[in-house]
Amino acid sequence: MARTQVVIVGGGPSGLLLGQLLFKAGIEAVVLERKTREYVLGRIRAGVLERGLVGLMGEAGVDTRMKAEGFVHDGTQLAYEGDMFRVDFAAHTDATVMVYGQTEVTRDLYDARAATGGDTRFEVDNVVIHDADTDAPFVTFDQYGGTQRIDCDYIAGCDGFHGISRKTIPASVRREYEKVYPFGWLGILSETPPVNRELIYANSDRGFALCSMRNAQLSRYYIQCDVDDHVGNWSDDAFWDELRRRIPAAAAETLVTGPSIEKSIAPLRSFVTEPMRWGRLFLCGDAAHIVPPTGAKGLNTAASDVHYLNQGLCQFYGDGDSRGLDTYSEKALARVWKTERFSWWFSNLMHHYPSQSDFDKKMQLAELAFLRDSPEAQAAMALNYVGLPY
Repeated sequence: MARTQVVIVGGGPSGLLLGQLLFKAGIEAVVLERKTREYVLGRIRAGVLERGLVGLMGEAGVDTRMKAEGFVHDGTQLAYEGDMFRVDFAAHTDATVMVYGQTEVTRDLYDARAATGGDTRFEVDNVVIHDADTDAPFVTFDQYGGTQRIDCDYIAGCDGFHGISRKTIPASVRREYEKVYPFGWLGILSETPPVNRELIYANSDRGFALCSMRNAQLSRYYIQCDVDDHVGNWSDDAFWDELRRRIPAAAAETLVTGPSIEKSIAPLRSFVTEPMRWGRLFLCGDAAHIVPPTGAKGLNTAASDVHYLNQGLCQFYGDGDSRGLDTYSEKALARVWKTERFSWWFSNLMHHYPSQSDFDKKMQLAELAFLRDSPEAQAAMALNYVGLPY
């Protein structure tokens, strides 16, 4: 039987970031991950980092490669009815975002954890959280044919929407809120230069489109598709043809196409569970909440959870003050709901809904025109996009 101060369930970016921040504070943590390191690094995810996450990467001491290879974006492009306008983040908020792939964030965190000798257990199965509502919680799991147990002070559930952490909280305690959107995103990754130096979000009668990037020679593009669609229905040529139809003509003419190196369809949902703490178990990231990818808030909202939990743990282990932990759920949820609102608003603004009436479409266009013409509306969008303060 082993013992540590904090068990982190989930070896994705939020769990690894928390582990690295705790290491910097001299707090012991064991990270449990169901898959292999290579599998985790093979996941394709968003790559727009809010100012808060950029700051946390620096605090964790893992921002060297991000600063060297990431792209600072001080604005974004919105398109509708063949027109395009820019929202200037820097002018409205004096802040920027960083375009740096989530895979690279995870790689940097794994490398840093390995360099510190941090205890990371891969390929664990049958993880069970015990006695989280007592002063003596522990975790059991199977690994390499044997069952192991780790006793701890606290447990951080960073194991995603399908993980066991949220389900450990009794159903009588949890309250869940969910909205499932009637469409998905078909996305491809291609070794081609981005069509624009900034992201383009496009509202089209044919559906939403997004032009994004990972680096100067790696582009990420998305188009709205039917929720029941299948990747096999889309050849590369069909995807590029449809993307051209949804973005402004000037962008379509300069679009460089090529073979896809990854293609997938992602469903969209908004989801929040309350509370985010039960006894000595704390939920972080997708274990507690999901946002549609419009605006790239998933990882960034997980990072804000990590910030609040790290603060609470450092406060407790530093001077015995539990107030940060006691107010964790309240603080985290206050920001989560604001982020959910922005992602919901932005999704409603940019997508075509199957049940959309002519009036609804006119309201979308009026909202976009208002956003185009109103510095105050742009300032509100920019503040949400670069990240609300922690």
